[in-house]
Amino acid sequence: MQLMRTTTGVLHYRTSDLVSGRETVVFVNSLGTDFRIWDGVFDQLCGRFNIVLHDKAGHGLSQERTGRSTIADYARDLEELLVSLNLTGVVVCGVSVGGLIAQSLFQQRPDLVKAMVLSNTASKIGTQDSWNARISAVSASGIGAIADTILERWFAPDFRMNRSDEYVLYRTMLVRTPLSGYLACCEALRSADFTKDAARITVPVLCIAGEHDGSTPPAIVEEMARSIPGARYEHILGAGHLPCIECPELFAQHLSNFIATVGASSR
Repeated sequence: MQLMRTTTGVLHYRTSDLVSGRETVVFVNSLGTDFRIWDGVFDQLCGRFNIVLHDKAGHGLSQERTGRSTIADYARDLEELLVSLNLTGVVVCGVSVGGLIAQSLFQQRPDLVKAMVLSNTASKIGTQDSWNARISAVSASGIGAIADTILERWFAPDFRMNRSDEYVLYRTMLVRTPLSGYLACCEALRSADFTKDAARITVPVLCIAGEHDGSTPPAIVEEMARSIPGARYEHILGAGHLPCIECPELFAQHLSNFIATVGASSR
């Protein structure tokens, strides 16, 4: 087990062998998940890239942060992890809230970020009202009360119908997320807005959308891509909010093709 203490708590992470000269890809998870959502992508990329995975605060095995959290707080944890591993010039790949964390990391430490893959995310996700409603529902009745509604947004109909055993496991992952960690991340999402910062992104960016994404529909992802100078956009047919789970081979191929265009490693 790999772990480190950040300024706010103990962070659980995992790396592949970190080989000098290889590009490094850092994956950032969505709300209510841990770094196992990247297992299929990890299997596709391991041996070709250095890979860094971590559970953000209050998720997976990482310690819950005390007090209120912001997206910048999660980004600072990731910054501390990368510094401890002596990594710079990395490709940060974030899905959903992970994409917001990636954008925040670039704002705080642009020297650490060589390129970004923003998967199924946006410059701003949801509204004050929608997050307040989520927070109220979960506070009153727990994550399980809204789990099936969330999973309908996460996964395409084909996944829910034909991969039901996997669906059960990811539902379990969601409902076992520590309640306070989940709520803290919801509160951070409620106030996060990088709309005005998109035009100031100066690294290569690939934006990925899923055809059946009910959380960040393709139109929202495409709008973000248009707001980022030079950003590329990929639309994955048949996928929902988490194509890293639903079609890891295709996701890894898009990521690999993108990395091939961003130049030699600076590690």
